[in-house]
Amino acid sequence: MSKNKLAKFADMASYPHVFEYPYSVADEVPFEMKGKWNEFFGNDNPIVIELGCGRGEYTVGLGEKFPDMNFIGVDIKGARMWSGATESLQKGMKNVAFLRTNIEIIDRFFSEGEVSEIWLTFSDPQMKKATKRLTSTYFMERYRRFLKDNGLVHLKTDSNFMFTYTKYMVETNHLPVEVMTDDLYHSGMADDILSIKTYYEQQWLERGLSIKYIKFRLPHEGQLTEPDIEIELDDYRSYNRSKRSGKDTSK
Repeated sequence: MSKNKLAKFADMASYPHVFEYPYSVADEVPFEMKGKWNEFFGNDNPIVIELGCGRGEYTVGLGEKFPDMNFIGVDIKGARMWSGATESLQKGMKNVAFLRTNIEIIDRFFSEGEVSEIWLTFSDPQMKKATKRLTSTYFMERYRRFLKDNGLVHLKTDSNFMFTYTKYMVETNHLPVEVMTDDLYHSGMADDILSIKTYYEQQWLERGLSIKYIKFRLPHEGQLTEPDIEIELDDYRSYNRSKRSGKDTSK
C-alpha cells in the first residue's frame, strides 16, 4: 500500500536533498542556498532545473544520463515529488535535488548565472492568463535573473495551445531556436534524452496525443514582447481533467 500524504511529507522533511520553501514561508525563512548550489553538490558542474517536475521522472532520468551535471526538480506538490525524491535517495544519486516551492518566486532561489538550462515538462498551458504560462515573457524575465546568458530552455508538451503560444513568443522576440517539432516521436528527433517519459506523458501517448518539443536560447539583452495573436484553445485541459474540458478522458 502506498504511503499517505502525511507520511510522504514526513519523509520529505527528513531527506537531505529536498528543500521546502513554499510561498507561505518564503518571506519569513531565509534561503541560504541561493548562489551556493554547487557547494551543496560538491562540484562546479552545470546546474539544470526542471520547473513543474511532478513526480520527478525527468529530473531523475536526466541525473542518471548525465552524472557530470546537477539537476534540481521544482514543484509545489510535495506528495508527487516524493516519488522522484525517494528514488534518487535510494539510488544514492549525488547530482539530484528537489525544491518544493511556488514557481512564481523561482528567482528567489538562484543567483545570477547559476543555472545553465531550464526544462518545462508538460506545464499547465494556462490558457486564460498569459502571465501564468511558464513560457510567457513574464517568466522569461524571471529566468533571465538566474539563467546564464543564452542559456537553454526546453519545452516538452502535449498541449497544442502551449506549443503554439511558445512558438509565437519565440518568433516575436527573435530568440534562437535549436529544435522545434509538433510531433516529437514521429520526427526522428526523440533521442534517449527526449524519450524519457513521465507518467502522464505515457497516458497521453496511449490516447494518441502528439508530443511537441521546442528548445531555444534566452539571451539577456533585448526587451521581451508578448505575442499579440489569437490561439485556438485545446479541446481538453490535460489528462483526467474532463470536468473542465468537457472531454471524456476515462476511455
